[in-house]
Parts: sequence; structure tokens; C-alpha cells
Amino acid sequence: MTYVWVGAAGVVGTLLRYVLGVSVQRIVPSTVFPFGTLVVNLLGCLALGWFSHWMTDTNRLSPRIRAAVSAGLLGSFTTFSTFSVEAVQLFQHGLWWSGMAYVGISMFGGWGMVWLGARMGVKRKRVQHG
Repeated sequence: MTYVWVGAAGVVGTLLRYVLGVSVQRIVPSTVFPFGTLVVNLLGCLALGWFSHWMTDTNRLSPRIRAAVSAGLLGSFTTFSTFSVEAVQLFQHGLWWSGMAYVGISMFGGWGMVWLGARMGVKRKRVQHG
């Protein structure tokens, strides 16, 4: 039954990723830089950092729901494969600075967002329990 929950949440995460990515790309139109994927991945890192450090430490959610949210919803919301393809395309088109910026912002920004999300989860726990 966990597989069904993960799959259903994955559908939602994929749709959210597509809609948000397209929306961001419309707001910040660029044929050179993939802002949509960058924003989606950074928000996904923030959400997973928060979720993994707050929600999974509580007994409020069943393991099935935790798997659905982390692996299904957030796992399908973020996209490492699209990031990789877009980075390679930037380099192939000779856009070295854009490629390096994209990779750097994605990697360091992703780590930073996970850290921030984790800090938010820890702070939330302290406020609730303390």
C-alpha cells in the first residue's frame, strides 16, 4: 500500500513541478538560464530539509505518509536529471558563465536551502515542545 501512496504523491509532485517551473520561466523569461528548474529545486531542497528534520522525528505521521511526502511528493517535485541536462546544454552552447552559475547556485544553494529547512524544522520543534 505504501507504493500506492508514494505513486499518488509523485503524480502531485510532478504536476506541481511542471506548473511552477513553467510559471517561473514565464515570469523571468530567459532562453539562456533555466530559472524554472532552479527555483523548483531550491524550494524542494528547503521543503525536504524542513520535512526530514521536523516531521520525520515526530510520531504524527505514519511511515507510509512520510514516504509519500518525502519520496513521492518532494522526490518528484525536484529534478536532478533536468538540472543535469540543462547544465550540459549551457556548456555545449558555450555559455560557460551561465553554466557555472547554474551548477554553483544549484549545488550550494540546494545545500543552503536544506540547511535552512532543517534549522526551521529544529526551531519549530523547540517552540512546540519547549
